[in-house]
Amino acid sequence: MERIKQPIRIAAIFTPDRQIKPVWFDWHNRKHSIQETCYFWKERVGDATLLHFSVRDGEALYELIYDTREQSWILDGIETR
Repeated sequence: MERIKQPIRIAAIFTPDRQIKPVWFDWHNRKHSIQETCYFWKERVGDATLLHFSVRDGEALYELIYDTREQSWILDGIETR
């Protein structure tokens, strides 16, 4: 996986049961519609909780990270076929 580590603009749904579902993100002026969330995990870094989402848009696999403390999103990595 190629590490990107760039802030991104993202649309997400916050469900009534307090789950977060990423829907699309904007990277390099291109909208990537998320077709599938493959994996989800949490990580504690200091007093912040990072929520990791491994997602597909039909072309590649991306790792997105939501920092609950900063309320910001990062595109952590990309893997193309």
